Amino acid sequence: MALGVSMIRNWLAISIAHILVAVGLMALATSPARADRCDDLAGHLKDQIEGLSVGKTAANVIYLSHPQAKQLSLGCSGRSYSNQLFAKSSSRKPTPGFVDLVASGAAIVFTLPKDDMLKGVTRCIKRMGLIHGDDVKTRYRRLDMRCVRTKTEASIAVSRSTNE
Repeated sequence: MALGVSMIRNWLAISIAHILVAVGLMALATSPARADRCDDLAGHLKDQIEGLSVGKTAANVIYLSHPQAKQLSLGCSGRSYSNQLFAKSSSRKPTPGFVDLVASGAAIVFTLPKDDMLKGVTRCIKRMGLIHGDDVKTRYRRLDMRCVRTKTEASIAVSRSTNE
């Protein structure tokens, strides 16, 4: 008779353990969704850069706006890059405020010192001209920088490739 009682107790203990595990898994499955890394990064940019506002998200690109830039966007996890910051100036020769905005944004996105980013962005923008042409590609601190100038505006894209 004692053997039957111990089997019932074991069965009851195992059943309770299974129920507790199931309840724990259900609690984990119903936890609130967390914003992805790209949205967190855009929020961090908004908190750190005065005057920046976050717009719509479409196809892994978050559109941003700032008074110093005609167009500003943050690209996240594409096929050939892990993150990308794109900015377009409203003039052919970007203002120091625009250069500072791009350097600040790139420093936050790629977690590098702002002084280094200011140096890299300035180098890319100043290379556009008679000698190097209106489409300049440079590498600085394992980042790809591409500066393009048209008759009316200039733009810069700062990105890090996926293999780095």
